[in-house]
Amino acid sequence: MTKATGIASRLSKAGYRLTPQRIMILDAIEGASGHISAEEIYQKIKALYPGLNISTVYRTMELLKETGMVTETDMGDGRVRFHSVGHEHHHHLVCSRCGAVIDLDEAVLAPLTTLLTEKFGFSADLKHLAIFGHCKDCDR
Repeated sequence: MTKATGIASRLSKAGYRLTPQRIMILDAIEGASGHISAEEIYQKIKALYPGLNISTVYRTMELLKETGMVTETDMGDGRVRFHSVGHEHHHHLVCSRCGAVIDLDEAVLAPLTTLLTEKFGFSADLKHLAIFGHCKDCDR
């Protein structure tokens, strides 16, 4: 059985075919310890399935993003990273100098969400946010 049973089941119920390539991509996402780029997914699968094309990975990631099954975050390194919505929501503090990434609990930004709603009547969708700055080691 695949690690990505939840996403696979949701895709199937939504009428999408579960090709072997898609299942391998879903497994790579669910098996990732953190965020993963399309290029990293491709590298993981390529050894097992040499016929896989990087465009298949990009198309699958776009489908998963559009259907709300993964979130997308730009960590500032030139690659978009993906995260399964089945994992907990969190945000990131990204050091612009050393590249360190610190996970930030979603609750930390709850006051901002409330402020935006109350003051501006704006309903913010803060699923995955990267905040850039300098970590304590680089700020010394």
